[in-house]
Amino acid sequence: MELIRPDVNIDFIGKRKFAFSFSLLLIIAGVISLVMHGGPRYGVDFSGGTLLQLKFKVPAGEKEIRNGLKELHMQGITIQRLGGGDKNEFLVRSELTETKLQTLSKKVKDALEKKFGKGNVEVLRVEMVGPKVGKDLRQKALLAIYYSLLFIAIYISGRFEMKWGLSISLALALIAGVYILTIVGLSMPILILGALLITLVFCWYLKLSYALAAVVALIHDVAITVGAFSITNKEITLAVVAALLTIVGYSLNDTIIVFDRIRENLRKSRRERLDDLINKSVNQTLSRTLLTSGTTLIVILCLFILGGSVIHDFAFALLVGVVVGTYSSIYVASPILILYEDWVQRKRVKTRKARK
Repeated sequence: MELIRPDVNIDFIGKRKFAFSFSLLLIIAGVISLVMHGGPRYGVDFSGGTLLQLKFKVPAGEKEIRNGLKELHMQGITIQRLGGGDKNEFLVRSELTETKLQTLSKKVKDALEKKFGKGNVEVLRVEMVGPKVGKDLRQKALLAIYYSLLFIAIYISGRFEMKWGLSISLALALIAGVYILTIVGLSMPILILGALLITLVFCWYLKLSYALAAVVALIHDVAITVGAFSITNKEITLAVVAALLTIVGYSLNDTIIVFDRIRENLRKSRRERLDDLINKSVNQTLSRTLLTSGTTLIVILCLFILGGSVIHDFAFALLVGVVVGTYSSIYVASPILILYEDWVQRKRVKTRKARK
């Protein structure tokens, strides 16, 4: 099935400067939001504490719930409404760590029923994570995202550039470096950010152009998705991390389809300008890209709208990630190859001039 004819000629690559500017604006907006919020808003999975999901049979507000819980002396309470106002469901998060969740559930229900009436309060869910466990989970989640990007760089380098030995050696060195710095006690976010930058620098100077383009596109997708969570004030939980890793895999699939076509066209016509060849390759795979993304989005929209509050954030992450991942395969990954080739050409010209 073809949604778009393969001989269509839309000038995607010609708009790459506008696309880069748009992506940069989205990333900057996310970074500003993260700075204003003091970093990502971690869920109980990562920050530790207790989470309760409450449902009321009568109209309730955040202020009333907070007043009803005062007698329990729960520290650091935050209250968030779920869904529309007619649902009367709330998430109550506290820094308190109770060992007996059933006891806490009963205490909360009894306290709130004094204010809202007997039988009008239902505790749907109670979760508790200790602060040390939350910190360990946060570190492991960051490492999972980093290692997924690193191993993708190995795969892309081996598949498209036949540099398995070089990329594996680079990966082993980076893994060893990250492990040593972890033992030293360096802050995990700073460590991962530094490791990502080093990975990109090595991909650039070791001429792993396809790996460089793929990793930049994946970092772009994850950064915009995390920024969207910060802007909408949503929590980062284990389910969201699972969604981020899913986005990495999905976006890579799109990118590989485009890269495969670029490689095929390079073999057929080496004299054609790289800009035109890459633009032609993107157009030739456009129908497949849109069909894959469109059918996936339909499923995710159903999860987002009908899936309920438990998987709402998971579906939101996938929704943003699939849209951004499809966009990055066309407007980020492919143009990065052109930028790299331009840099190589300029370097060759400078070398020739220096020899003269």
